[in-house]
Amino acid sequence: MFESKIPSRRELSTLNACIPPRHQRHASSPQPPSQQIELTRRSPEVYMITRHILAARLPFLSPRFNPRPFAARASAQRSIPFQLASLSHSLHTTPAVKMPEAAGAPVPHEPLVGKTETQQPPKQKQPKQQQQQQQQQQGKKNDKKEKKGGGAVTELNPPPEWFAERIKIFDDYMAKYNDFVAKQERSPITVTLPDGKQVEGTAWETTPMDIAKGISTSLADRIIIAKVDNQELWDLTRPLEKSVSLALLDFDSPENDYEARQVFWHSSAHVMGEACERSFEGCCLGYGPPLPEGGFFYDMNLANEKTIGPEDYKQIEEISKKAVKEKQKFERLSLPKEVLLEMFKYNKYKQHYINEKVPDGTESTVYRCGPLIDLCLGPHVPHTGRIKSLAVTKNSSSYFLGDKDNDSFQRVYGMSFPDSKQMTEWKKLQEEAAKRDHRKIGLQQELFFFSDLSPGSPFMLPLGMRIYNALMKFIREEYHKRGFVEVGTPNMFNSKLWQTSGHWEHYSKDMFLLKVEEEQFALKPMNCPGHCVAFDHRERSYKELPLRMAEFGVLHRNEASGALSGMTRVRRFVQDDAHIFCTVDQIGDELLGAIDFLDAVYKPFGFDYKVGLSTRNPEKWMGDLEVWNKAESSLKDVLEAKMPGRWHINEADAAFYGPKLDFDLTDALGRKWQCGTIQLDFQLPERFNLSYRGPEQPNADGTGNFHRPVMIHRAILGSLERFLAIITENCAGRWPFWLSPRQVVVIPVAALYRDYATKVAKAFSDADIYAEADLSDNTLNKKIRNAQTQQWNFILVVGQDELDAGAVNIRNRDDEVQGREETVKLEEAIAKLVKLKSERQRISKVA
Repeated sequence: MFESKIPSRRELSTLNACIPPRHQRHASSPQPPSQQIELTRRSPEVYMITRHILAARLPFLSPRFNPRPFAARASAQRSIPFQLASLSHSLHTTPAVKMPEAAGAPVPHEPLVGKTETQQPPKQKQPKQQQQQQQQQQGKKNDKKEKKGGGAVTELNPPPEWFAERIKIFDDYMAKYNDFVAKQERSPITVTLPDGKQVEGTAWETTPMDIAKGISTSLADRIIIAKVDNQELWDLTRPLEKSVSLALLDFDSPENDYEARQVFWHSSAHVMGEACERSFEGCCLGYGPPLPEGGFFYDMNLANEKTIGPEDYKQIEEISKKAVKEKQKFERLSLPKEVLLEMFKYNKYKQHYINEKVPDGTESTVYRCGPLIDLCLGPHVPHTGRIKSLAVTKNSSSYFLGDKDNDSFQRVYGMSFPDSKQMTEWKKLQEEAAKRDHRKIGLQQELFFFSDLSPGSPFMLPLGMRIYNALMKFIREEYHKRGFVEVGTPNMFNSKLWQTSGHWEHYSKDMFLLKVEEEQFALKPMNCPGHCVAFDHRERSYKELPLRMAEFGVLHRNEASGALSGMTRVRRFVQDDAHIFCTVDQIGDELLGAIDFLDAVYKPFGFDYKVGLSTRNPEKWMGDLEVWNKAESSLKDVLEAKMPGRWHINEADAAFYGPKLDFDLTDALGRKWQCGTIQLDFQLPERFNLSYRGPEQPNADGTGNFHRPVMIHRAILGSLERFLAIITENCAGRWPFWLSPRQVVVIPVAALYRDYATKVAKAFSDADIYAEADLSDNTLNKKIRNAQTQQWNFILVVGQDELDAGAVNIRNRDDEVQGREETVKLEEAIAKLVKLKSERQRISKVA
């Protein structure tokens, strides 16, 4: 009786989900046995509906095909796995689909028995042409969905063999570490909090998380990392080993320029790295750091020369979400070098880091989250669940160690936050940043452009040079006030200079090298060695010190092509470099003067800034340790006196020849840019054997009163090209009057007043103000709209009234109310704008 029934439309739609639509079937993709469709045997009706559907959708089956002997229906509640993939490779299996739960009865409100009379008749066959049109339309819809969604999310199945191998090594040594911890003496310790409160704990047992939970649950849920003794960042779940002072940092803690955020983004890079390992065949991770400006990236090499593109973003994000949902713990483990080499034997890039960074006979740390185990010093968040929102933002290519002769990498960038609302706000900022992109504005306003004929070298157009020259004029005026003298040194030097300075050993790969008459030369990447030569060209006296030597030097650095980015990362640039040669006793005053100089320059732009003190890198330094310590101490004293609470330490981030101060600006979008630097250098004067004659009486042979000067490197704007990019985006192309390449445009109301407009424009030009007259045939309204779009600061409209009075009518771009309301005498207007330009105000208004 059941064979005579035809399933209703509702019954068909209920069970049709069991068979994937045509566009999802792939003959080339046989499915693993683990992916099955489950059909629940509920009643004879369900059985026959299944049979009808299979017969209709799988016509190649025998008419006598029976999924299972019908007599077995007594076990109606059992789910019977039904492997469609074993029937035909033309099917693309979907995840298991279960029928609605029921005890051998039809779905409530949808009785199946007795519906024969009311069922819809079978659909009439459509004409072949109409069927083809519908299939084409459906195909287009599916294509759009696939493009938008980025395709299905899948993981490598089975995963790479080295997943299990490195996990086994990790687990074996983690068991040994746990045994070691268990044997440590549980002595009492005291934990001192920032407010002075003391909490008792137990060594090798109490963790920072325990302390946080003792204060409040909300604090424990919010914090990211701990800091012990105001020095070392410490995992929240890592037991304390002795009495310490302890700070608990969350995402918004401002300590050391929000260093907790760097930990958060570093942990997010691990999550993204895990997603890539789980997604892409042959994925060998390289370097995955947090970025100072926010976010993170991971470099990786993939099998079969695969490249990552936007179509892969969804895959990475979805697997990352899985890792976050699992709340995978970040586990820290220290391993011997030989064990690390065994653990990462599948990854030649990690092996390179181990061989280069981990001395023989020592250990380094790895961190595990889920299946990912990565070579890393840490620290990290307690678990992946803290990362509430993660997005892949962009991708690019790079090279291992930044060397184009090495393997090519895929670099994937990401951003993450502990709250999804923060991600929404950040995306809004990114949209605004895209509108402010200096490359876009540079083309729109005809300021600068780039050409493939000289990558990394901007072409400055006339309007761009107006801004460029205004910046140089500003700095030169400050030089004059502060006792600096300008010099000019060659662009190209013999390699002997760089060998003397030490740059050849440390920096030659980043220099442009040239052969000249069989000798090795290089374009200069910095000005300091040339200034040492200029200082040493004759004998110097203590009376000449401090000698403040400045130069707008043209520099060249051989940046990798993949690292070039507009004017923020270039190969050819000009730097407002200066080097101060002084005595040891003059260091303090010169540092204070340099900081005051920076403050005076940044103020007109409205930049807030903080300072980072970069200290000695134990693996990359030269000279005497005592001298280094003395230099770092001098810088700390000056910072504490000049700007207490506005500076922090960047551990081991100094150049090889001395500690330095980095000035990080914050722009209108809250982004940070490193611009100014002040660096003490006791090394170059030694290398170049610089000296000055002191006030003491010389010996009979003329010796005995020579002393070694101290050298202070100092840059305010840094690269002028990079600073121009920063201020372009900071003001969104709405230039303050003193910097603007389009300051005054004069618009006649009719052709009759063109001569007067030309005369007015010339009068302003003679007063060193950029002015033009719009003599086009456009209407008055069109001319005004064009001037506003082009960001002219002042629009002067002239007609009969202005001609008769020798005046102009001023429309101010920065005024809330713009209109032709009053006339101002020409001489008065010029005087007001000349004064406004000299004051270098950010808001361009005249009373």
